[in-house]
Amino acid sequence: MINVFKKFLNLFFKDLFKEKGQVKLGLYGPPNGGKTTLANKICKDWIGEEMGRTSKIAHETREVQIKEQITIKRDGKELTFSLVDTPGIATKIDYEEFIRAGMNETEAKTRAKEATKGVIDAIKWLDDMDCVIVVLDGTKDPYTQVNITIIGNLEARKIPVLLVANKVDLKKADIKHVRAAFPQYEVIGISAKTGEGVDAFYEKLFELRNKALKNKR
Repeated sequence: MINVFKKFLNLFFKDLFKEKGQVKLGLYGPPNGGKTTLANKICKDWIGEEMGRTSKIAHETREVQIKEQITIKRDGKELTFSLVDTPGIATKIDYEEFIRAGMNETEAKTRAKEATKGVIDAIKWLDDMDCVIVVLDGTKDPYTQVNITIIGNLEARKIPVLLVANKVDLKKADIKHVRAAFPQYEVIGISAKTGEGVDAFYEKLFELRNKALKNKR
């Protein structure tokens, strides 16, 4: 009897979240693409606080970070979601790259160990995502093993995706190159740092939410 009641509650709350349009939205991508900068921009715009620290050294974010109940309001529409900022996905993490960035050996080895665990955790969290924003550095070559691995995992799970080419404020940014690499997805160019393109990005989140809710049914 208790199990039946629990199932009823689970279905009730699941339907309640559907009605409100609440989803779990994950930020994924390679290190230093600008995931946390974008997370900070979203949180600052809609709840008045930042989400996490950023750094020029790769793998500053080494643990999954979550902000609950973020609500975007635009043109009479509301979108409520939980934002999940994940560690940068990498196929190889070498502590020596942190030494070259200025860390001592102990710090570098600790960071490499934590970063490796963060990658594993980020991949595990994919199963909990309703939809995902893949944040790529628009100034870099999109044809990398890491990017292909991320996109492949999302396709296998049939998770709705929006690709973001970040850092369009920089001269080297090339959105067309990113679009050519992943023609099956819509790619939107933004600068999480300056806010360029972010309004259009917020509009696209409503479309992404709708796709996610269809998947839940």
